[in-house]
Amino acid sequence: MQKNILITGCSSGLGLALTNFYLQKGFKVFGISRNRPNIEDKNFTHFSFDLSKISEIKKNLTTILSDVHKFETVYLNAGMLGKIKLLKDLTIEKLNKVYSLNVYANKELLDIFMTLEVKNIIIISSGASKNGYIGWGAYSLSKAGVNILVNLYSNEMKNTKILAVAPGVIKTPMTDFIRFELDETIFPSVKKLNNGIIQTPQETAEKLDNLISKIDLFTTGSYVDIREVELN
Repeated sequence: MQKNILITGCSSGLGLALTNFYLQKGFKVFGISRNRPNIEDKNFTHFSFDLSKISEIKKNLTTILSDVHKFETVYLNAGMLGKIKLLKDLTIEKLNKVYSLNVYANKELLDIFMTLEVKNIIIISSGASKNGYIGWGAYSLSKAGVNILVNLYSNEMKNTKILAVAPGVIKTPMTDFIRFELDETIFPSVKKLNNGIIQTPQETAEKLDNLISKIDLFTTGSYVDIREVELN
């Protein structure tokens, strides 16, 4: 029997790479994003939905996800960086916009998955959840929220292994903008990114799948930085 994978934010970047990776492996893939990726595959089912509409998530997605009912792995990948600015220059409204998508959207989805049969859930976190880099205030606050969200739900989702995973730096238009357009004298993390390892989305997808194959090594509810664990 084909195993089911669900991926949010499946239309670009890591989400798209994960989608293509699992389709190539013969899985049945369900994707959630505002725009449908250019994928024609009988094993791909796309649900068009804007996850920033927090109050509409359960109303729009509960039934269609319940119809699938059983998932091998769920990747809650959708999220946003927000503006790279000094924290004093960020309004509460701007902070809330990032926090709502990165944390509360996942909270609503986890509530749905509690009613289904789900073996593994990976929520994409970040090293920024542990390090307060100048300019990353909105993102760091939200990803720290992701970490504790995972920890809290692990106590309620007893039959599901759930992890917050920092995948490392991925080459995307967003990271290219940070690396090449921002002033490293104001935002020192720019230099750190440029001096570190940058992965393609495809490489990251393979590493995440490798993590899944060894998921029993990790305690449910924990934060895992994929760069700090031996997966070979």
